[in-house]
Amino acid sequence: MTLIATSRERGIATLTLDSPANRNALSAALVGELRDALADCAGDDTVRAVVLTHRGSTFCAGADLTAPPDPEAFVGLMREIVALPKPVVARVTGHVRAGGLGLLAACDIAVAGEASSFALTESRLGLAPAVISLTLLPRVDRTAANRYYLTGERFDAAEAARIGLVTLAAEDVEKGLAPVLDGLRRASPQGLAASKELVTATVLRSFDQYAEDLIARSAALFASDEAREGMTAFLERRDPAWVR
Repeated sequence: MTLIATSRERGIATLTLDSPANRNALSAALVGELRDALADCAGDDTVRAVVLTHRGSTFCAGADLTAPPDPEAFVGLMREIVALPKPVVARVTGHVRAGGLGLLAACDIAVAGEASSFALTESRLGLAPAVISLTLLPRVDRTAANRYYLTGERFDAAEAARIGLVTLAAEDVEKGLAPVLDGLRRASPQGLAASKELVTATVLRSFDQYAEDLIARSAALFASDEAREGMTAFLERRDPAWVR
């Protein structure tokens, strides 16, 4: 079964996360297919930019706890989005949770609709937003990161725009996207690649400097007793033992 649907229109490649049964969770298979699709776009001279979107009511629910990707593969996916010599635009009309926010923050531009909601739920599972900090912290207001990293609270598209997670909160996502895509179609391939390189240089240096440590930190948390209890409680739809 294909987990990434692809289409092309006037220089824009659309990659659709197409696993609504598990809320487009980041399984090993989905991460692998998305990396392959991005590589195809990178090598296709007819592609000016990429739109990353989703089928179903959830953009991405975070890691698939039943079939999670290798942490290095997920970090590789985020880095490939950041380093892709073509802009990646997220089109979000649903919910984004945990690792899904790292995927979203790797994109260059993001437009979110009114039905969108966002939450960093890791702390409630005995985990932390470790590897996704590579893309989140360069984008998100530090005061907001302090709050949402720690509390796991849900917030809406307007708040996501206020704190820098998304570029635009739009009543009509297609209308919000239209001038963005028009601008990308009018730009030269060389101009887009060179301009993106300026913006992403610092983020890519962070990957090179911190990714290995954050992968190890994430693996240690996932292997801990608290995380085991948190993930079990989540799958059993109950509160974990530490809730008071």
